[in-house]
Amino acid sequence: MPVTPKSLLSGGLAVTLLAAGGYLTVQLRERERGPAPVGGTAPLLTAPASPAPGTAAAATGPRYERLTGPDRTVVRDARGGVLATLTDGARTAVLTGPSRTFAEPGTTTAVLTGDSWVRLMPQPWRAGAQDEAWFRGWFGQYLGSTEDDVLAVATQYLAGAPEGKDGKGVRFRGDASFGPLNPDGSAGNDLRLEQTDFLDYLGVPYTFADKVTKRPDRTRFGAFDCSGFVRMVYGYRSGYPLLSRDASGPGLPRTANGLARLGPGVPVLPLTTVPGSDTTVRPASTDPLLPGDLVFFEIDARTGARLDHTGIYLGLDTDGHPRYISSREEADGPTFGDKGGTARLDDNGMYATGLRSAKRL
Repeated sequence: MPVTPKSLLSGGLAVTLLAAGGYLTVQLRERERGPAPVGGTAPLLTAPASPAPGTAAAATGPRYERLTGPDRTVVRDARGGVLATLTDGARTAVLTGPSRTFAEPGTTTAVLTGDSWVRLMPQPWRAGAQDEAWFRGWFGQYLGSTEDDVLAVATQYLAGAPEGKDGKGVRFRGDASFGPLNPDGSAGNDLRLEQTDFLDYLGVPYTFADKVTKRPDRTRFGAFDCSGFVRMVYGYRSGYPLLSRDASGPGLPRTANGLARLGPGVPVLPLTTVPGSDTTVRPASTDPLLPGDLVFFEIDARTGARLDHTGIYLGLDTDGHPRYISSREEADGPTFGDKGGTARLDDNGMYATGLRSAKRL
């Protein structure tokens, strides 16, 4: 499984955090206001001022438009601008907010600039839910909010990203590795050990939604593999329930294959096999993807039809190429850069040709 460097920055008109190594910058292009605490720790960013929640459509109220492929509701303001995309059966919502830029100069010249903010709703969306109290309260709170979202959280583990600790002294963010060195591995050949979950990064026990409690492996502290990264971002940090193993149930399974085949979520790039075989094929297009979607790959011939890598789709870079972030062995941790293979989904590189499916949680 592969991965590369990491990082995050964010600011008003011109606030940039620079950490060691080649690490990420996030710039928010808005007026500057005082910093807001993140996760109960000292603030790392200065967030831009934003209009009162919902004011973009305050004059006449938002308009809710139904679309298919997948079935979803697009929320528009009075002038037709998109405020949110809400997919039937999914908790993931893509809201429009201040523009920001993600860059990882240590591993790629690609830059992503956009106004998509990815958040989890309290429950899955369904047509007509705009009239329900839970959604009105949630939407009013988060439309225009610059509180850390899924994409910001994902970049908080890039190479050189500053650490943050909670009130108990547990480091919950900061530069992550992929896993310990494999005593039987070599460069390009299982150099680092897999099977490192998010709780190994944290270094604390965790009780899962299936009532199983696991303890961390101290030799893997500060690390997670590709599925461990997804579970950290969407589970531990964003609140999606987690399972201790690969199984169907009310939470995210442990591995990439389990997430793809057993886990919850709405297929946006369905897994397709060659008739009469278990051979999976590359999707014809990535157009249905939205930022925050989980993407799944088959890149290791030794695992057969098993899907063996996963990451989070970030969106189009400034050259128009779809790009994703994942924890990779070659990069020794999370990256959306090109070390050990491009993180684009539209070229003929290892990851693009190995792409097999995608889900919206």
